[in-house]
Amino acid sequence: MGKDSQNYYGKHGTPQKYDPTFKGPIYNRGCTDVICCVLLFLAIVGYVAVGIIAWTHGDPRKVIYPTDSRGEFCGQKGTKNADKPFLFYFNIVKCANPLVLLEFHCPTPQICVKQCPDRYLTLLSARNTRDFDYYKQFCVPGFQNNKGVTEILRDGECPAVITPSKPLAQRCFPAIHASKGVLMVGNETTYEDGHGARKNITDLVEGAKKANKILEARQLAMQIFEDYTVSWYWIIIGLVIAMLLSLLFIVLLRFLAGIMVWVMIVMVILVLGYGIFHCYMEYSRLRGEAGSDVSLVDLGFQTDLRVYLHLRQTWMAFMIILSILEVVIILLLIFLRKRILIAIALIKEASRAVGHVMCSLLYPLVTFFLLCLCIAYWASTSVFLSTSNTAVYKVVDDTACPLLRKTCNPETFPLRNESLQCPTARCQFAFYGGESTYHRALLGLQIFNAFMFFWLANFVLALGQVTLAGAFASYYWAMRKPDDMPAFPLFSAFGRALRYHTGSLAFGSLILAIVQIIRVMLEYLDQRLKAAQNKFAKFLMVCLKCCFWCLEKFIKFLNRNAYIMIAIYGTNFCTSARNAFFLLMRNIIRVAVLDKVTDFLFLLGKLLIVGSVGILAFFFFTHRIRIVQDTAPPLNYYWVPILTVIIGSYLIAHGFFSVYGMCVDTLFLCFCEDLERNDGSQERPYFMSPELRGILLKGNPQEGKQEEVEEE
Repeated sequence: MGKDSQNYYGKHGTPQKYDPTFKGPIYNRGCTDVICCVLLFLAIVGYVAVGIIAWTHGDPRKVIYPTDSRGEFCGQKGTKNADKPFLFYFNIVKCANPLVLLEFHCPTPQICVKQCPDRYLTLLSARNTRDFDYYKQFCVPGFQNNKGVTEILRDGECPAVITPSKPLAQRCFPAIHASKGVLMVGNETTYEDGHGARKNITDLVEGAKKANKILEARQLAMQIFEDYTVSWYWIIIGLVIAMLLSLLFIVLLRFLAGIMVWVMIVMVILVLGYGIFHCYMEYSRLRGEAGSDVSLVDLGFQTDLRVYLHLRQTWMAFMIILSILEVVIILLLIFLRKRILIAIALIKEASRAVGHVMCSLLYPLVTFFLLCLCIAYWASTSVFLSTSNTAVYKVVDDTACPLLRKTCNPETFPLRNESLQCPTARCQFAFYGGESTYHRALLGLQIFNAFMFFWLANFVLALGQVTLAGAFASYYWAMRKPDDMPAFPLFSAFGRALRYHTGSLAFGSLILAIVQIIRVMLEYLDQRLKAAQNKFAKFLMVCLKCCFWCLEKFIKFLNRNAYIMIAIYGTNFCTSARNAFFLLMRNIIRVAVLDKVTDFLFLLGKLLIVGSVGILAFFFFTHRIRIVQDTAPPLNYYWVPILTVIIGSYLIAHGFFSVYGMCVDTLFLCFCEDLERNDGSQERPYFMSPELRGILLKGNPQEGKQEEVEEE
């Protein structure tokens, strides 16, 4: 057995030896991975330079506000259209042209107006009447009524017809509604064209429907924004409730960790058992009903998932899956009951550690603040980069013209000879772009912006992990807890991480950022290849995405444990990662069991908090309950604030439980090191607490130590 143990250790590194001078996190340490620290500094300087360039050339108003055919903003202070906030399309049917999606502009004159049309009028019927004063506000600025109707329409100075419209995202769209099963615009079904002919409004309705589909996403976004403006107060209250419940759960976990674990395990077994019983009852109830014996293969895929609940085969499949899960969980509980007791003891020890370093519960606020800075800088830089293009004008004509869609200058186009080739052509604003070196480099700058966001965000998370690991390691390696702990363990760990290990944190986060940016590029390529019919390319893309997803998960796991070793020993990233990996491999059974058990407990805690707050939000925003005489505000979509509260509650609970998770991982690595360094004798005593020692090492400590080695 000794030879086998020696061979095992030879494969997975050398166990730590007893060191009488080792008393926890080393204070006399040096800077690590200096090259990566310098590289991070240079990258940040370059990132700031990119931001300055983007802010100099960009204009976010191009994303928010509409522009007319001359590229001028509608409704912006300091512009000639300051009192005209809405964009009016002369012929919105042309906006349904596929070229709109390709060239990002609608091939019809567009002007800024004070209000959208509220009546039906045609140019021919309004001409030489008092209605023409109303009609003229929808003609191009500076319009002079000194031409005939045909010439006005040819030159694109006025629309042939105006219809009742409603503003949507500051753009005028026909007011479509249903009347007796017929789609109508306003209260009319016909209109007159410029030559007095009566036409059916169906073409206009269909064109407007297509045009509306182009901006359905924008409409949904505006309605969601409206819901946020009237419900933000209650959303904040829901998030505060989630924070209080998270604190309450952690306090209960501090005193009732063992009981809570077993209660949750028993509840899972009972829930699965009830699920099996319910599936059997539904399977029996459907016996003899018409259509219930149809197989899932014959039915195929159906968008209405409720159809499957009327099949006996569906309930049989559910029953088999739940039965397998029930058996697997029971067998795991039987064979791993001792390891579960170790996990519970480790969780109890983590509760004591968090109790002695209570300020660690507030550290997620620091991480959240730094991540908000990273997200804000990335988002603002991305918006400024995407809006740093210049206005591009192109030739637009309804007839066949050799100059069609070529770039032009609106100021000189009417005077140039090229305009003589197409007398009816117009030089119209198309989109924002450019041909300079800067504009050609915009894609690369956007990729660099995304890469730096991943790098800095991972660096912030790594800083938090090293800080918490250093604080909790100070607790574990204190022989007399908490007397031998430093005065401010969290602040000491934070200072050591920034002073000595910025390079190591940059190294680990750089590796992870590279993998993440590759995954983003793969997703981009996957979107581009969706229309392709090459099955091999699709298969290869799926394999690459799966491999890089697994690689990212492995790197995150390895980095997390490497940061713990950095916090304790002060070694560089590669050395810490190697030592942490070998230490975990020497305790692979404990790693598998403890990691899953603790994750399961924390997951149940998160679901408990999220479920409680989510149910409360559902009953409130659906007007089923009232809080202190107040009722929920009217909403377009009640699921908007509910989902926001649920997601926010999960993030809050995850922030609190991340501290607990980091504490458990740190104590586990320290526990494995403690078993290798010491034997429990008076000369080499364990640093683990008596409570933890009572669960881990029953009887003689030396025998317990030997038993642990033999089990591995």
